[in-house]
Amino acid sequence: MATLAELLTQSETRPRVVTACVSLVESEVAGKRGLSGAAVRTGFRVVKAVKPTMVAEVVDRLLPEFAEALEPFYVEAQRRAEGEDVSVGDAFADALSRDTRRAAEALLVVTDRRAEKVSGAIKKAYQRLRGTAQGHVEAAAPNLGRTLGDFLD
Repeated sequence: MATLAELLTQSETRPRVVTACVSLVESEVAGKRGLSGAAVRTGFRVVKAVKPTMVAEVVDRLLPEFAEALEPFYVEAQRRAEGEDVSVGDAFADALSRDTRRAAEALLVVTDRRAEKVSGAIKKAYQRLRGTAQGHVEAAAPNLGRTLGDFLD
């Protein structure tokens, strides 16, 4: 059985996954409200101003690591799909929706590791936003589950 990383990074699938994830990031950022939302939107604008293709490049580069971090959810989804009348994609989306905290923590380990390797405006923007990142990623986890789940069936 293929791993989540193998499925999402197949040559014919990967570009579509990256595009879908970039759209998800843009939608999530645009939907942020309040002061913390303004900080997120500002940080995102900084990133895009520094390098407009940065989000797509980062998603593409980190996709295998993100998928590896989410592998336990995929394994859980496979088990559920085998035992119930549900697709793996739907079970995966449901798993991320039910345990948003664990999903966010898994993904943030990947981004924290990457942030240690960058410098300048990007690193500063990440450091400013990192304190609220857990909540933002938890909020996005159900949509991420649905987005990636579309590539699992």
